Amino acid sequence: VTQMIAVGEETGALDEMLIKMSDYFEREVIYMIDSMMSVIEPLLILVVALLVGGIVVATLMPIFEIVNTVG
Repeated sequence: VTQMIAVGEETGALDEMLIKMSDYFEREVIYMIDSMMSVIEPLLILVVALLVGGIVVATLMPIFEIVNTVG
């Protein structure tokens, strides 16, 4: 970073160098966010599936117990 700023100062194109650096870091942040989302999304789907499965089991177990008691 400091080398790029130094080059920009020496060549008189500091504004262009800073714009290039900001573009680079913006792309880097977007790449990191995309990488994190590709890991977080499947984990979130798994958590939601476990919650839904738990609710289904908690709802159906009393019904099956009543059917076994009556039958």
